[in-house]
Amino acid sequence: MDNHTEPKEIYGENGLVAEIRDIIQQSRTQLALTVNAAMSKLYWQIGRRVNDEVLQHQRAEYGKEIVATLASQLKLEFGKGWSEKQLRHCLRFAETFPDEQIVSTLWRQLSWSHIKEILYFDDALKESFTSKCANSKDGVFALSENAYNLCCMNVQPSAKNQNLR
Repeated sequence: MDNHTEPKEIYGENGLVAEIRDIIQQSRTQLALTVNAAMSKLYWQIGRRVNDEVLQHQRAEYGKEIVATLASQLKLEFGKGWSEKQLRHCLRFAETFPDEQIVSTLWRQLSWSHIKEILYFDDALKESFTSKCANSKDGVFALSENAYNLCCMNVQPSAKNQNLR
């Protein structure tokens, strides 16, 4: 009686290479989801912090100066991704979703690109679309296309949101 087993096939659709490829792809996907959730959480926390402690929920000229100054400082230290526009997205994120429990569900299920699209919807559409998207794995292009169709067919974007983009 021989206890020796045949070595695993290296190539082929059930081979070792295919199994390792699957492990790598699953790990990449999990890593991307984890990084995205951390980035979205970071953006929300920054928006909340600036809004609560500096702007105190006001949008005066003072606020514009503060956001511009903060963006300049952050760009020097962390690069061009920290523009004034990015900070305004962060502020909008925290304003739109003030409850951390609700927003934590969003950042675990949706990419930052998806969240940014939702930020500028009318409130009724935003609520409806957020719940729909949370159960979808559509890419940002499909989300944008669906959002555009919804806006054109059902609800016009609010005037105040159109100039924030």
